[in-house]
Amino acid sequence: MNIQGLDYNTQRSQLVLPEYGREIQEMVEYCISLPDRNDRLRCAKSIVAIMGRMHPQNRAKNRAEWENRLWDHLAILSGFKLDIDWPFDVSRAHSISTHPDKVAYPMTRIPVRHYGHILFEVFDRLKTMDPGPERDTLVRYAANQMKRNLVEWSHGSSDNEKVAADLARFTDGKIQLDLKQFKFEKVVKEPVVPTKRNKKK
Repeated sequence: MNIQGLDYNTQRSQLVLPEYGREIQEMVEYCISLPDRNDRLRCAKSIVAIMGRMHPQNRAKNRAEWENRLWDHLAILSGFKLDIDWPFDVSRAHSISTHPDKVAYPMTRIPVRHYGHILFEVFDRLKTMDPGPERDTLVRYAANQMKRNLVEWSHGSSDNEKVAADLARFTDGKIQLDLKQFKFEKVVKEPVVPTKRNKKK
């Protein structure tokens, strides 16, 4: 929708540092457009003074460090296009404005979500392990964690037979839990504490 005279946020450019608002962003754009270098510097100093008054709670103990941070923010707001004699070194602003790389996330699908991705990695490991104390320890860890997950998520039956059947299923029958000898750890489900609801006035 484009109605003459109305200015919607959805039609505006994205804010570089939203904490300073659109007015500061527009001031910075005006400052960049000034033809005279001295005028740009005077305008930049005025903008930094306003920025400092907007968030006094962020004022650092070291005044020089705090002012340097404000000038860094001005450089970021201008997209590093502001051509002035900077009173502070704003080279640090490049590292501040750089976003870290996204963390890789495993996108493999798992048959049941209540057991989680890590348990399925354990199942895959159990498929290839030789019988012995190390495998027995991992089986004990997996079975107890499966029971805790079932209790936590209240997903169907959480009895021992369910755990044994799922463990055999997801390890392709390599692990057969002997329920007559295997002892599960006691799982205590924490009671749900009701939250206080706001009473209607």
